This record gives sequence, structure tokens and C-alpha cells, in this order.
Amino acid sequence: MSDVYAQPTSATQRATTGDLAQYTTLRLGGPAERVVTATSADEIVNQVRQAGTQILLLAGGSNVVIGDSGFSGTVVLVRSRGLRVLTEDEQTVTVRVEAGEPWDELVAATVRNGWSGLECLSGVPGSTGATPIQNVGAYGQEVAETITAVQVYDRVAGTVGQVEAADCGFAYRSSIFKHSERWVVLSVDFRLTRSPLSGPVRYAELARALGVEVGVRVPLAQARATVLGLRAGKGMVLDPGDPDTRSVGSFFTNPVLDAAAYGQLRQRAAEVGEPPAWPGADGKVKVSAAWLIEKAGFGKGHPGPEGTAISTKHTLALTNPTGTATTRALLVLAGAIRDGVQTRFGVTLHPEPVLINCTL
Repeated sequence: MSDVYAQPTSATQRATTGDLAQYTTLRLGGPAERVVTATSADEIVNQVRQAGTQILLLAGGSNVVIGDSGFSGTVVLVRSRGLRVLTEDEQTVTVRVEAGEPWDELVAATVRNGWSGLECLSGVPGSTGATPIQNVGAYGQEVAETITAVQVYDRVAGTVGQVEAADCGFAYRSSIFKHSERWVVLSVDFRLTRSPLSGPVRYAELARALGVEVGVRVPLAQARATVLGLRAGKGMVLDPGDPDTRSVGSFFTNPVLDAAAYGQLRQRAAEVGEPPAWPGADGKVKVSAAWLIEKAGFGKGHPGPEGTAISTKHTLALTNPTGTATTRALLVLAGAIRDGVQTRFGVTLHPEPVLINCTL
């Protein structure tokens, strides 16, 4: 039988004020003028309508950097829960998942049910509603491969509707929803394959950890456990006892360069080695941001102001290990890294998280 999470039966619309750091994985962010909690799609829509223009939606808080001055408006905490089967046949099942459903709990449920398609995204922090916004991906899988539609509230039209996958504008860590105030994600539809095996393993590091060749399928539970182990080893699985996980995961996206820019990078990097890279569409090449950062002189554990630091486990993660730093300090560290990579290699790094009331 399929797992179905219970939808809350009573509404919670508690209005409070407070430090937004408690709602983010970085443990950074100043006060909000007002904080409310929404436990259903209807509540999310109602709260957004009532709040007007100054509104910030927060779910898992794992991909956001909030300024020290906080947010002078209403913060809606998205706490809607639930999963239900829309359609199914012998080969596939399509499920609708509420925006506030914790992502890794969803992935665990799909693995238990024998639904293939999300297993390599195990351990990614945050909520389901956030995944289409930046087209979450890891270890060779992206949510764009399984999403069929996204249910949204359109703040411009004032209506609730649906955006089909083909219209979501999915790209590398991007979509039409990212950096747009128009859309509020309410739920997401995923079409998954009925299979006890994972999709073909595409990522070389994962294949090595599994002890298989790239392209081989493995049991879903084995794929999930191996991904969780790899992520934990990089401080990418939230753990209150591990200061390295007090971060937003990868702070910078991997640069995507055209052929000319990639050729220039190789020339400038000749003394330190060949930049790890992966071919993409239209002759473009995706380059490892972690490699660029490390070769520019910013290794694991590199310190920043006020106790901020690069993770001791992963060069792409910037951390607030003591929990006492400021957003300003973290962005000073991020700026130094960005400028250092630009000076050394001529490549500009861009932040992956959404920056709220702060700039880099």
C-alpha cells in the first residue's frame, strides 16, 4: 500500500514577530515585522492575499540568505503537508505533494513504495515546494525529469492555476519561479516509475561508491543509503551536532561557459591542472566551482570574519559554525571567494541561494 501523509485538519495562522535566523539552516537573518504559519494551500493563498506586496515565503529555509536587518513585511511559514496518488498504472504513478512536505521524507516514502525517480536526491534539505523553483538536482538526477505540473497561486492574476512542466522554464538550477514574485508554489506533481531499481546511475562518484559502472541500475534502498552517506561525508545532510551543516549547501552554482570562455579558463589554469568539466547543450561546458575555489586559494576550513568559514568537508559550502555570525560576515567571505576566483581564472561565480534584503 502506498504511504499517504495526513493533511492537517485544523488551520494554524499564528501571527508572531521574531528573529528569522531560527527558520533558516544558516541560522542567520534579522527580525520580521510579522510571521504567520499556513498549513494548507488555501491558507497559503489567503495569507499571501492579505499580506499585500511585502511578503516572504519560507519553508525549510535551506536555500535562502536573509539580511541582518530582517524583513519589513509578512513572512509566511509554509507548513502544508500531504501526498496523494493522482493516477497510476502498471508502469508509473503520479503523485501530488503539498509544498510544505519535507523533501527527504518524500524521497524516503517513494523508495519504500518502490517508486523510482527521486532516490538520488536523498538528503537534500528543504521542502517539496522549493524543488521546482531552482530545479533541484544532485548525483545525476533533477526534479525537472519527473515533475509533470506545478500548482501555483498567480499573484498578478489573483488566481490559482497550474503550470505544466513544459512551461516551467527548467534549466540548470533555475525555472520561471526563481527570482519571480509572481508565482507561489502550492503543490507539485511527480510522475515516477514503478520499479525496485533506481534509474541508471549517471554520476561517476556515485557509481564508484556503489561499486558499479555508470549506467547500471541498483536497488532503490541501496542508492538512497549511498547518496545519504556521500552527502553526510560532505556535511550536506542536516545534523544539529555537525557545525558544517549550518549552511545553505552549495553556495555557488557551477559556471556554465561557452567554448571560448572554457578555452581561456584552461589556459589560465594550465599551471594547476585540468578543470573538471562536463559537456552541455549548444557546445557549452559546466565547470566545477569547487575546483575553481580551491585552486584560487580557498580550501576547506578557510576562515572568514566573525567565525564564518568554508566547510571543513566541502569547498562549496559556506558555514556559520558557531551560530553567532552575521549575514554581513558570511557575504564578506563569499565576496572574497568570488573575487579571488575572478582574479585567478577570469570566471564569475554566482550564488545559488536566494538573497533576501542583502546583496553579494
